[in-house]
Amino acid sequence: MTKLEHFLREYQQQITRRWFFKQCGVGLGSIALGSLLQQELAPAAHAAAAPSGPMAPKAPPLPARAKRVIYLFQAGAPSHLDLFDYKPQLEKFNGTLPPADLLKGYRAAFINPNSTLLAPKYKFAKYGQSGAELSEILPHLSKVVDDITIVKSMQTDAFNHAPAQIFMNTGSTQFGRPSMGAWTTYGLGSESQDLPGYVVFSTGTKGTSGGAANWGSGFLPTAFQGVPFRGQGDPVLYLSNPAGIDDRVQRDSLDSIRRLNEMHFADVGDPEIHTRINSFELAYRMQSSAPELMDISKESKETLEMYGAKPGESSYANACLLARRMVERGVRFVQIFHEAWDHHSGLTKGLKDQCGKTDQASAALVKDLKQRGLLEDTLVIWGGEFGRTPMVQGGNDGRDHHPKAFTMWMAGGGLKPGLVYGESDEFGFNAMKDPVHVHDLHATLLHLLGFDHTKLTYRFQGRDFRLTDVSGEVIKGLLA
Repeated sequence: MTKLEHFLREYQQQITRRWFFKQCGVGLGSIALGSLLQQELAPAAHAAAAPSGPMAPKAPPLPARAKRVIYLFQAGAPSHLDLFDYKPQLEKFNGTLPPADLLKGYRAAFINPNSTLLAPKYKFAKYGQSGAELSEILPHLSKVVDDITIVKSMQTDAFNHAPAQIFMNTGSTQFGRPSMGAWTTYGLGSESQDLPGYVVFSTGTKGTSGGAANWGSGFLPTAFQGVPFRGQGDPVLYLSNPAGIDDRVQRDSLDSIRRLNEMHFADVGDPEIHTRINSFELAYRMQSSAPELMDISKESKETLEMYGAKPGESSYANACLLARRMVERGVRFVQIFHEAWDHHSGLTKGLKDQCGKTDQASAALVKDLKQRGLLEDTLVIWGGEFGRTPMVQGGNDGRDHHPKAFTMWMAGGGLKPGLVYGESDEFGFNAMKDPVHVHDLHATLLHLLGFDHTKLTYRFQGRDFRLTDVSGEVIKGLLA
């Protein structure tokens, strides 16, 4: 190696290491401690037995009401007008054109803005002490209505599925930003030694329109991205050893690979190499922890019946039960993507079918968490990427995309239970009272987790990025 080549190599290593210490939020002390722990706890045969570095649990900077999140993402966008936001005016003026001033400046996704108004497809009634109005096809949610917080004045910036889903999950309509789950694990680390900090399920009829960007880590280290779990077979693909490979052979192989990766890290200082090392070791530990976690047959008969869960199946009900089992074991963020609500036509049957698949398990999750003393510090979130129009589409049985007003519900984690917050106008078209933008929702959820949303940042390409971009306010009226 010439003197010039030696100088360039040394210079590259110094620049890369300075970037690592500055950008990744990992101090020299924590790195040294992680190294000592690895030497003490993992001499060759059991390397990295405990998490250290970026995934280690951290104390939030502010008093936190919530420690973990279960996000029931109803992809495709459920109709708020047929489930949560009853509008007598839609029944009164069913089949007539909406007022002209209502549509001023309106940009439709697919339908003619002059389409006629469509009455709700199902009857509504008031439930609980809160008197919240719910559709008749949500009988199970009606029984826990005083434990949930309903927001009827949600607003978003996007009206097509992929950008709207990504916006709801990352705070941006563009690919490449960290998801809320990634921000949460970045800020809090993981409480589990043997499971990922952020786990994802997909239970709908197809994958999400926004794809893996909905649970990605963006420019954050990839250690913080969501790990997709399956409802049947191996929880994670290729988790089981192939034929002829026993535990000893696997351990020896992992130790050899680890040493090679550490040599590579010493040369280039790329933090993604440590992510790779941690991924291998976590997968090794998951071979024991994940099968036990996924075996819901050990749950009581009463619990299985409450969720409508059936061992061995892949379903929304099973995923909700598994979400509870995961947060009990220290998983920080569990997200269930149920892509099945895009009812441009077939609205009446579609809503009934999907409520039949999701209502019981969603309500059971709230009830189960409360019974176990977990609801008070677990945030449960239910909702899609936008709402649906009060105007008809698809003959007389469909609604188009609508970003100006929609409904979400949440529970636990410091939220005010039995609250109905915000209002849309008499046609359910615009959020009229106490509007809540997606950035406001994110700011509030981060607040409950113990973060000032303006200070949970990550420097990338010369800018300090955050989940709420440059907007968002904590909605204090939602807080208990």
